Amino acid sequence: MGNTYKLLLADDHRIVLDGLEFLLSSDPIFEVVCTAENGAQVINLLKQHQVDLVIMDINMPEMDGITCAKQLRKDYPELKIIILTQYSQKTFIQEVAKIVDGCMLKNNTGKQLSTAIHRIMNNGKHFDDFPEDEHTSEVLGKREVEIIQLLAEGLTSDDIAEKLFISIHTVKTHRKNILRKTGQNSTPDLIAYAINNQLI
Repeated sequence: MGNTYKLLLADDHRIVLDGLEFLLSSDPIFEVVCTAENGAQVINLLKQHQVDLVIMDINMPEMDGITCAKQLRKDYPELKIIILTQYSQKTFIQEVAKIVDGCMLKNNTGKQLSTAIHRIMNNGKHFDDFPEDEHTSEVLGKREVEIIQLLAEGLTSDDIAEKLFISIHTVKTHRKNILRKTGQNSTPDLIAYAINNQLI
């Protein structure tokens, strides 16, 4: 692999890519060869560039990180892959571990990421210590689960209020409580959480 590790970074947020590139530039052994904003771009770029390691977000448009990782594992069995995620469900991570060499939460420091890369490039593995999953049926009430399911169907707060015969204020309060209880930051994150926990 030479004197440097050639990296491909992928995330659909430009500011995240810039931040990762800045953090990794502090270690001269890392060379960021190219960046991508979705899994499809990753696959195309790997046809043009030789890299040792792909670091990518799990949630990206066109092709998500998991789908991309599965394809890369088939096409480039020696390629090292690290997935970055904000999901901390242990069962989800255990599934990802079958495909990639490392999985880290996005709130890790640059030093922690650097340490993980060195370990993986020396044929090791790195998976953050994720907590056991919470029992979501104890966390969320029946009405809250119902609202999550309606959100997943594409209904707005107004639609949900009309369908359930409750006020828009009540719907918004439920949505705020649901995000707090599940630790999610947005509706797309919440829907992904619900899928992972078999709520929908």
